[in-house]
Amino acid sequence: MIRVGVVGGTGYTGVELLRLLLRHPGITVSLITSRGEAGKRLDQLFPSLRGACDLAFTDPTKADYSGCEVVFFATPHNVAMREVPDLIKQGIRVVDLSADFRLKDVATWENWYGESHVAPDLCADAIYGLPETHRDAIRSAQLVACPGCYPTAVQLGFLPLLEAGVIDRSQLIASCGSGVSGAGRQAKLGSLLTEAGESLSAYAVAGHRHLPEMEQGLSGIAGAPVNLTFVPHLVPMSRGIHATLFARLTDASSDLQSLFESRYAGEPSVVVLPQGEHPATRNVRGANTCQIAVAQPQSRDTVVVMSVIDNLVKGAAGQAVQAMNLMVGQSETRGLEGVALAP
Repeated sequence: MIRVGVVGGTGYTGVELLRLLLRHPGITVSLITSRGEAGKRLDQLFPSLRGACDLAFTDPTKADYSGCEVVFFATPHNVAMREVPDLIKQGIRVVDLSADFRLKDVATWENWYGESHVAPDLCADAIYGLPETHRDAIRSAQLVACPGCYPTAVQLGFLPLLEAGVIDRSQLIASCGSGVSGAGRQAKLGSLLTEAGESLSAYAVAGHRHLPEMEQGLSGIAGAPVNLTFVPHLVPMSRGIHATLFARLTDASSDLQSLFESRYAGEPSVVVLPQGEHPATRNVRGANTCQIAVAQPQSRDTVVVMSVIDNLVKGAAGQAVQAMNLMVGQSETRGLEGVALAP
Protein backbone atom coordinates (compact mmCIF):
# COMPACT_ATOMS: atom_id res chain seq x y z
CA MET A 1 0.00 0.00 0.00
CA ILE A 2 1.20 3.49 -0.91
CA ARG A 3 0.97 5.92 2.02
CA VAL A 4 -0.13 9.43 1.03
CA GLY A 5 -0.79 12.74 2.71
CA VAL A 6 -3.16 15.52 1.70
CA VAL A 7 -2.40 19.16 2.47
CA GLY A 8 -5.46 21.38 2.49
CA GLY A 9 -8.28 18.86 2.28
CA THR A 10 -11.04 21.29 3.28
CA GLY A 11 -12.20 22.70 -0.08
CA TYR A 12 -14.26 21.15 -2.84
CA THR A 13 -11.16 19.86 -4.64
CA GLY A 14 -9.73 18.53 -1.39
CA VAL A 15 -12.81 16.56 -0.40
CA GLU A 16 -13.14 15.18 -3.94
CA LEU A 17 -9.50 14.09 -3.78
CA LEU A 18 -10.10 12.38 -0.44
CA ARG A 19 -13.25 10.68 -1.75
CA LEU A 20 -11.21 9.14 -4.56
CA LEU A 21 -8.17 8.24 -2.44
CA LEU A 22 -10.19 6.64 0.35
CA ARG A 23 -11.72 4.13 -2.06
CA HIS A 24 -8.46 3.52 -3.95
CA PRO A 25 -7.42 -0.11 -3.34
CA GLY A 26 -3.70 0.63 -3.46
CA ILE A 27 -3.63 3.72 -1.24
CA THR A 28 -3.64 4.49 2.49
CA VAL A 29 -4.34 8.09 3.48
CA SER A 30 -2.15 8.56 6.53
CA LEU A 31 -2.22 12.33 7.02
CA ILE A 32 -4.51 15.26 6.29
CA THR A 33 -3.63 18.81 7.24
CA SER A 34 -5.40 22.12 7.73
CA ARG A 35 -4.53 25.20 9.72
CA GLY A 36 -8.12 26.30 10.24
CA GLU A 37 -9.58 22.85 11.02
CA ALA A 38 -6.69 21.30 13.00
CA GLY A 39 -7.97 18.75 15.50
CA LYS A 40 -11.35 18.31 13.80
CA ARG A 41 -12.21 14.91 12.35
CA LEU A 42 -12.57 14.78 8.59
CA ASP A 43 -16.05 13.24 8.82
CA GLN A 44 -17.18 16.08 11.07
CA LEU A 45 -16.36 18.58 8.35
CA PHE A 46 -17.60 16.32 5.56
CA PRO A 47 -20.31 13.90 6.78
CA SER A 48 -20.36 12.37 3.29
CA LEU A 49 -17.11 10.61 4.29
CA ARG A 50 -18.47 9.19 7.53
CA GLY A 51 -17.41 5.58 7.88
CA ALA A 52 -14.69 5.96 5.26
CA CYS A 53 -12.04 7.68 7.38
CA ASP A 54 -11.41 8.35 11.07
CA LEU A 55 -8.51 10.78 10.62
CA ALA A 56 -8.45 14.27 12.11
CA PHE A 57 -6.80 17.27 10.51
CA THR A 58 -3.27 18.06 11.66
CA ASP A 59 -1.78 21.54 11.79
CA PRO A 60 0.67 21.58 8.84
CA THR A 61 3.35 23.21 11.01
CA LYS A 62 3.28 20.10 13.24
CA ALA A 63 2.76 17.47 10.55
CA ASP A 64 5.24 14.63 10.09
CA TYR A 65 5.33 13.72 6.40
CA SER A 66 8.18 11.23 6.74
CA GLY A 67 5.83 8.24 6.48
CA CYS A 68 4.31 9.47 3.19
CA GLU A 69 5.54 8.38 -0.21
CA VAL A 70 3.37 10.95 -2.02
CA VAL A 71 1.90 14.22 -0.74
CA PHE A 72 -0.92 16.06 -2.51
CA PHE A 73 -1.44 19.82 -2.23
CA ALA A 74 -5.09 20.83 -2.60
CA THR A 75 -4.41 24.39 -1.51
CA PRO A 76 -4.83 27.92 -2.86
CA HIS A 77 -1.92 29.27 -4.88
CA ASN A 78 1.18 30.42 -2.93
CA VAL A 79 0.99 27.64 -0.31
CA ALA A 80 2.69 24.76 -2.13
CA MET A 81 5.64 26.84 -3.29
CA ARG A 82 6.51 27.52 0.36
CA GLU A 83 6.22 23.93 1.59
CA VAL A 84 7.14 21.70 -1.36
CA PRO A 85 10.90 22.38 -1.36
CA ASP A 86 11.32 20.76 2.06
CA LEU A 87 9.34 17.69 0.99
CA ILE A 88 11.44 17.35 -2.15
CA LYS A 89 14.59 17.41 0.00
CA GLN A 90 13.13 14.53 2.03
CA GLY A 91 12.68 12.50 -1.13
CA ILE A 92 8.88 12.70 -0.99
CA ARG A 93 7.07 12.90 -4.29
CA VAL A 94 4.52 15.71 -4.67
CA VAL A 95 1.36 16.20 -6.72
CA ASP A 96 0.34 19.86 -6.62
CA LEU A 97 -3.22 20.71 -7.65
CA SER A 98 -2.63 24.45 -7.32
CA ALA A 99 -1.12 26.81 -9.90
CA ASP A 100 2.23 27.29 -8.16
CA PHE A 101 4.36 25.20 -10.55
CA ARG A 102 2.33 25.09 -13.77
CA LEU A 103 4.07 27.95 -15.56
CA LYS A 104 7.67 27.57 -16.66
CA ASP A 105 8.21 31.32 -16.96
CA VAL A 106 8.42 32.58 -13.39
CA ALA A 107 8.00 36.24 -14.41
CA THR A 108 4.71 35.34 -16.13
CA TRP A 109 3.52 33.57 -12.98
CA GLU A 110 4.44 36.55 -10.82
CA ASN A 111 2.63 38.92 -13.20
CA TRP A 112 -0.62 36.94 -13.11
CA TYR A 113 -0.55 35.99 -9.43
CA GLY A 114 0.73 39.30 -8.10
CA GLU A 115 3.58 38.13 -5.86
CA SER A 116 7.12 36.82 -5.94
CA HIS A 117 7.61 33.09 -6.43
CA VAL A 118 9.67 31.68 -3.56
CA ALA A 119 10.68 28.41 -5.29
CA PRO A 120 11.42 29.44 -8.89
CA ASP A 121 13.92 26.63 -9.51
CA LEU A 122 11.20 24.03 -9.02
CA CYS A 123 9.10 25.56 -11.80
CA ALA A 124 11.65 24.31 -14.29
CA ASP A 125 11.74 20.83 -12.73
CA ALA A 126 7.99 20.30 -12.33
CA ILE A 127 6.28 17.99 -14.82
CA TYR A 128 2.96 19.19 -16.19
CA GLY A 129 0.38 16.64 -15.10
CA LEU A 130 -1.66 16.14 -18.26
CA PRO A 131 -1.21 12.40 -18.90
CA GLU A 132 -2.35 12.63 -22.51
CA THR A 133 0.72 14.74 -23.32
CA HIS A 134 3.24 14.03 -20.53
CA ARG A 135 2.59 10.42 -19.52
CA ASP A 136 6.19 9.14 -19.66
CA ALA A 137 7.63 12.16 -17.85
CA ILE A 138 5.02 11.89 -15.08
CA ARG A 139 6.14 8.33 -14.30
CA SER A 140 9.57 9.49 -13.14
CA ALA A 141 8.56 12.90 -11.78
CA GLN A 142 9.43 14.13 -8.31
CA LEU A 143 6.97 17.02 -8.62
CA VAL A 144 3.83 17.05 -10.77
CA ALA A 145 1.96 20.29 -11.43
CA CYS A 146 -1.62 19.32 -12.20
CA PRO A 147 -3.36 21.33 -14.93
CA GLY A 148 -6.19 23.70 -14.19
CA CYS A 149 -9.74 22.68 -15.04
CA TYR A 150 -10.27 25.04 -17.98
CA PRO A 151 -6.82 24.20 -19.41
CA THR A 152 -7.59 20.48 -19.28
CA ALA A 153 -10.78 20.78 -21.31
CA VAL A 154 -9.30 23.29 -23.76
CA GLN A 155 -6.00 21.51 -24.38
CA LEU A 156 -7.63 18.11 -24.90
CA GLY A 157 -10.02 19.71 -27.38
CA PHE A 158 -7.37 21.45 -29.48
CA LEU A 159 -4.66 18.78 -29.14
CA PRO A 160 -5.38 16.58 -32.20
CA LEU A 161 -5.80 19.61 -34.46
CA LEU A 162 -2.53 21.23 -33.38
CA GLU A 163 -0.56 18.00 -33.54
CA ALA A 164 -1.80 17.41 -37.09
CA GLY A 165 -1.13 21.02 -38.10
CA VAL A 166 -4.54 21.49 -39.73
CA ILE A 167 -5.60 24.76 -38.05
CA ASP A 168 -4.40 28.34 -37.95
CA ARG A 169 -2.77 28.50 -34.51
CA SER A 170 -2.86 32.30 -34.46
CA GLN A 171 -6.66 32.52 -34.13
CA LEU A 172 -7.83 30.01 -31.54
CA ILE A 173 -10.98 30.79 -29.55
CA ALA A 174 -12.27 29.09 -26.40
CA SER A 175 -15.70 29.94 -25.00
CA CYS A 176 -16.10 27.97 -21.77
CA GLY A 177 -18.65 27.58 -19.01
CA SER A 178 -17.90 26.34 -15.51
CA GLY A 179 -20.00 25.23 -12.56
CA VAL A 180 -19.92 27.29 -9.37
CA SER A 181 -17.68 24.82 -7.50
CA GLY A 182 -14.84 26.09 -9.67
CA ALA A 183 -14.87 29.27 -7.59
CA GLY A 184 -13.96 27.31 -4.45
CA ARG A 185 -15.69 26.68 -1.12
CA GLN A 186 -15.07 30.11 0.40
CA ALA A 187 -18.05 32.38 0.92
CA LYS A 188 -18.22 34.75 -2.06
CA LEU A 189 -21.07 36.97 -3.13
CA GLY A 190 -21.00 35.80 -6.75
CA SER A 191 -21.23 32.15 -5.71
CA LEU A 192 -24.42 32.53 -3.68
CA LEU A 193 -27.42 30.65 -5.06
CA THR A 194 -29.48 33.80 -5.48
CA GLU A 195 -26.62 35.51 -7.34
CA ALA A 196 -25.53 32.65 -9.63
CA GLY A 197 -28.82 30.81 -10.05
CA GLU A 198 -30.96 31.31 -13.17
CA SER A 199 -28.21 33.39 -14.75
CA LEU A 200 -25.35 33.00 -17.20
CA SER A 201 -22.51 35.48 -17.12
CA ALA A 202 -19.05 35.93 -18.58
CA TYR A 203 -16.18 36.99 -16.35
CA ALA A 204 -12.45 37.82 -16.57
CA VAL A 205 -12.84 38.57 -20.28
CA ALA A 206 -9.91 40.99 -20.17
CA GLY A 207 -7.65 38.25 -18.85
CA HIS A 208 -7.92 35.04 -16.81
CA ARG A 209 -5.10 33.37 -14.86
CA HIS A 210 -5.54 30.16 -16.83
CA LEU A 211 -4.78 31.88 -20.14
CA PRO A 212 -0.96 31.74 -19.92
CA GLU A 213 -1.14 28.10 -18.85
CA MET A 214 -3.29 27.25 -21.85
CA GLU A 215 -1.09 29.15 -24.29
CA GLN A 216 2.00 27.49 -22.80
CA GLY A 217 0.51 24.01 -23.16
CA LEU A 218 -0.97 24.58 -26.61
CA SER A 219 2.29 26.08 -27.88
CA GLY A 220 4.12 23.00 -26.62
CA ILE A 221 1.68 20.75 -28.46
CA ALA A 222 1.96 22.79 -31.67
CA GLY A 223 5.71 23.20 -31.46
CA ALA A 224 5.25 26.92 -32.12
CA PRO A 225 3.54 29.88 -30.42
CA VAL A 226 -0.26 30.01 -30.41
CA ASN A 227 -2.67 32.87 -29.76
CA LEU A 228 -5.80 32.04 -27.78
CA THR A 229 -8.83 34.18 -27.02
CA PHE A 230 -10.42 32.77 -23.86
CA VAL A 231 -13.82 33.79 -22.49
CA PRO A 232 -15.00 31.97 -19.33
CA HIS A 233 -18.61 31.92 -18.13
CA LEU A 234 -20.23 31.09 -14.81
CA VAL A 235 -22.99 28.50 -15.24
CA PRO A 236 -25.64 27.86 -12.54
CA MET A 237 -24.66 24.25 -11.81
CA SER A 238 -22.45 22.77 -9.11
CA ARG A 239 -20.02 20.79 -11.30
CA GLY A 240 -18.82 20.66 -14.86
CA ILE A 241 -16.99 22.51 -17.61
CA HIS A 242 -18.18 22.84 -21.19
CA ALA A 243 -15.55 24.18 -23.57
CA THR A 244 -16.65 25.23 -27.05
CA LEU A 245 -13.57 25.73 -29.17
CA PHE A 246 -13.19 27.41 -32.57
CA ALA A 247 -10.35 27.45 -35.09
CA ARG A 248 -9.86 28.13 -38.80
CA LEU A 249 -8.94 25.05 -40.77
CA THR A 250 -5.93 25.31 -43.07
CA ASP A 251 -7.09 22.12 -44.78
CA ALA A 252 -10.89 22.05 -44.97
CA SER A 253 -10.81 18.57 -46.48
CA SER A 254 -9.39 16.97 -43.32
CA ASP A 255 -11.28 13.98 -41.89
CA LEU A 256 -11.70 15.51 -38.45
CA GLN A 257 -13.69 12.66 -36.93
CA SER A 258 -11.02 10.13 -37.86
CA LEU A 259 -8.30 12.48 -36.65
CA PHE A 260 -9.82 12.67 -33.16
CA GLU A 261 -10.69 8.99 -32.98
CA SER A 262 -7.18 8.00 -33.99
CA ARG A 263 -5.46 10.39 -31.55
CA TYR A 264 -7.49 9.28 -28.57
CA ALA A 265 -7.67 5.57 -29.34
CA GLY A 266 -6.49 3.82 -26.19
CA GLU A 267 -6.63 6.93 -24.01
CA PRO A 268 -8.47 5.75 -20.87
CA SER A 269 -9.84 9.15 -19.86
CA VAL A 270 -10.93 10.60 -23.22
CA VAL A 271 -14.04 9.56 -25.15
CA VAL A 272 -14.62 10.82 -28.69
CA LEU A 273 -18.35 10.82 -29.43
CA PRO A 274 -19.78 9.51 -32.70
CA GLN A 275 -20.18 12.08 -35.45
CA GLY A 276 -23.30 14.21 -34.92
CA GLU A 277 -23.49 13.71 -31.14
CA HIS A 278 -22.86 16.53 -28.68
CA PRO A 279 -21.37 16.13 -25.18
CA ALA A 280 -23.08 17.32 -22.01
CA THR A 281 -21.58 17.99 -18.59
CA ARG A 282 -24.11 15.69 -16.91
CA ASN A 283 -22.60 12.76 -18.80
CA VAL A 284 -19.21 13.12 -17.07
CA ARG A 285 -20.42 14.12 -13.60
CA GLY A 286 -18.29 12.32 -11.01
CA ALA A 287 -16.12 10.56 -13.63
CA ASN A 288 -12.49 11.07 -14.60
CA THR A 289 -13.51 11.43 -18.23
CA CYS A 290 -13.35 14.03 -20.97
CA GLN A 291 -15.99 13.64 -23.66
CA ILE A 292 -15.24 15.33 -26.97
CA ALA A 293 -17.16 15.97 -30.18
CA VAL A 294 -15.88 17.66 -33.33
CA ALA A 295 -17.85 19.33 -36.11
CA GLN A 296 -17.31 21.36 -39.27
CA PRO A 297 -20.50 23.42 -39.65
CA GLN A 298 -21.75 23.82 -43.22
CA SER A 299 -18.46 22.24 -44.39
CA ARG A 300 -16.81 25.63 -44.16
CA ASP A 301 -13.31 26.37 -42.91
CA THR A 302 -14.22 26.65 -39.21
CA VAL A 303 -13.86 23.65 -36.93
CA VAL A 304 -15.86 23.50 -33.69
CA VAL A 305 -14.78 21.22 -30.87
CA MET A 306 -16.93 20.58 -27.79
CA SER A 307 -15.07 19.26 -24.74
CA VAL A 308 -16.68 18.50 -21.38
CA ILE A 309 -15.25 17.42 -18.03
CA ASP A 310 -16.18 17.38 -14.36
CA ASN A 311 -14.05 20.26 -13.10
CA LEU A 312 -13.49 18.54 -9.74
CA VAL A 313 -12.50 15.16 -11.22
CA LYS A 314 -10.72 15.17 -14.61
CA GLY A 315 -10.21 18.90 -14.04
CA ALA A 316 -8.58 18.43 -10.63
CA ALA A 317 -8.70 15.53 -8.15
CA GLY A 318 -9.19 12.65 -10.60
CA GLN A 319 -6.38 13.86 -12.81
CA ALA A 320 -4.16 14.13 -9.72
CA VAL A 321 -4.88 10.50 -8.83
CA GLN A 322 -4.26 9.53 -12.45
CA ALA A 323 -0.83 11.19 -12.22
CA MET A 324 -0.06 9.54 -8.88
CA ASN A 325 -0.89 6.12 -10.31
CA LEU A 326 1.66 6.70 -13.05
CA MET A 327 4.25 7.92 -10.53
CA VAL A 328 4.00 4.84 -8.29
CA GLY A 329 3.76 2.28 -11.08
CA GLN A 330 0.10 1.36 -10.67
CA SER A 331 -2.52 1.07 -13.38
CA GLU A 332 -3.31 4.59 -14.59
CA THR A 333 -7.04 4.14 -14.00
CA ARG A 334 -6.82 2.38 -10.63
CA GLY A 335 -9.32 3.92 -8.22
CA LEU A 336 -10.88 5.89 -11.07
CA GLU A 337 -13.02 3.20 -12.64
CA GLY A 338 -16.34 4.71 -11.54
CA VAL A 339 -18.70 5.80 -14.31
CA ALA A 340 -20.57 9.08 -14.38
CA LEU A 341 -23.60 9.67 -12.18
CA ALA A 342 -27.04 9.78 -13.75
CA PRO A 343 -29.24 11.65 -13.26
